[in-house]
Amino acid sequence: MRAVYMGTPEFAATILRHVAEWGGCEIVGVYTQPDRPCGRGQTCKLSEVKELALELGLPVYQPVNFRNPDDVEQLRALRPDVLLVAAYGLILPPAVLNIPVHGAINVHASLLPRYRGAAPIQRAIMNGDPVTGISIMQMEQGLDTGPVLLQKALAIGIFDTAGTLHDQLADLGGRMLVQALELLPVGGLRPKPQDNALATHAPKLTKPEGVVDWNQSAISVHARIRGVTPWPGAYFMMHRAGHKPVRVSIEPGEIGPALEGTPAPGTVLGLVDDKLAIATRDRVYYISTLRPASKKPMSAAAFHCGYLCACEEATCSGEGL
Repeated sequence: MRAVYMGTPEFAATILRHVAEWGGCEIVGVYTQPDRPCGRGQTCKLSEVKELALELGLPVYQPVNFRNPDDVEQLRALRPDVLLVAAYGLILPPAVLNIPVHGAINVHASLLPRYRGAAPIQRAIMNGDPVTGISIMQMEQGLDTGPVLLQKALAIGIFDTAGTLHDQLADLGGRMLVQALELLPVGGLRPKPQDNALATHAPKLTKPEGVVDWNQSAISVHARIRGVTPWPGAYFMMHRAGHKPVRVSIEPGEIGPALEGTPAPGTVLGLVDDKLAIATRDRVYYISTLRPASKKPMSAAAFHCGYLCACEEATCSGEGL
């Protein structure tokens, strides 16, 4: 088969590598989003998919979108039998989806119809789901609404973050896409329509969603922190008597015992076994690594010594961010 691959970030690059190493189809072109300036120097950064495609010697195409008929005709000239899509970031119009005989096959990081949209990995963790997975889907005009061709579940561990789960799902997605391509020519795929009544959505994350709400239960706090790691990262404001509030970023910690007494959520309870203890709504939450604004990450013991030893009381909140 002649295949055109479409993807942009690291998730898509991992899947492209699986397909390329399999070698059971001819990748005649790779589509990825245009290079965009980033950083203070506004230097153009290549997408992870473009970097890999160049490494593999594959031709790269970067249309802004497919509203220009010339871009559609350029794709048609490649004569693809199938489009392979993973986290491309552009909407494909019917004029594109109708070009290949076998249409477009998409790799989506959820058990569809749950978590249609841009951030299925993060939302599954943030909502405390015990399981997620990969869906190989036949694309249509709707957002992740097409029939499912293959699906496989993957457990979410209590210490999984969006970063670690991303890597596991990318690897699983690559292996499943290869499986789908092996079954496609022999009619081994059985499209299963999605039940729209069961659909949920996973909108793109925003920076404010990294704020930790200590008024939630410890399990919810833990899920939120893991879901926003590595981006946008979890953070809060620490308030100390006689000092200016300081913004503090944190890595995922551990859920501790039930609270003793009635400390207000967000109260800093002190240092316990070299971990900073903070009260949630129902339990203690232990943090090992913290990073005050404009500082490097530091251990809880170092943070306590530098920021809390001289304070009689400290609280954490989202106020003042």
